[in-house]
Amino acid sequence: MTEPIKRPLVAIAFHSGYGHTAVLAEAVKRGAEKAGAEVAYIPVDTITDEDWQRLDDADAIIFGSPTYMGGASSAFHAFAEATSRRYLTSAWADKIAAGFTNSASKSGDKLNSLNFMAALAAQHHMIWVGLGLPPGWNALTAAEDDLNRLGFWIGAGASTPQDGGIDTVHPADIATAEHLGARVTRQADIHIAGRHSLAQR
Repeated sequence: MTEPIKRPLVAIAFHSGYGHTAVLAEAVKRGAEKAGAEVAYIPVDTITDEDWQRLDDADAIIFGSPTYMGGASSAFHAFAEATSRRYLTSAWADKIAAGFTNSASKSGDKLNSLNFMAALAAQHHMIWVGLGLPPGWNALTAAEDDLNRLGFWIGAGASTPQDGGIDTVHPADIATAEHLGARVTRQADIHIAGRHSLAQR
């Protein structure tokens, strides 16, 4: 009898300066859990040895950071630099990876943060998964409540007023983050099933 295929462990490694990015991280978590994942929720500015182990055990890691001054936050950069030990041993090779970010401005140079996350994943030999949504809110028939309303492809981008509380994170951005969590879980499922199938040959 073949062993049952395990459900994926999806880790969300994120930093949130004022709580807005944490709202998105929670949405990613909900999406992943609804799609069947076990989730490790890891704020990287308070990361523990147990958290590092969960990252090492994860089938997928979703990176998240606010965009400050045109790039990911210093706390996220510190985390990225601390992953160098894993880089040296290829500990995260072939894990699924994805990313999300938030800034006050509609653009806010969020793409720089997502590109940094994708480059980090590439250095770890991970497999990057994009958002997998068409752009929203880009035609006369479109609306601000569309998924992917800001038109990102490489990951999920959100815009929250800099003087707004966590309740001002846009519902469409929250829904887009949930979509990302579910999409990564599905891709991790496929990846796990593929490895399982190859092992049975």
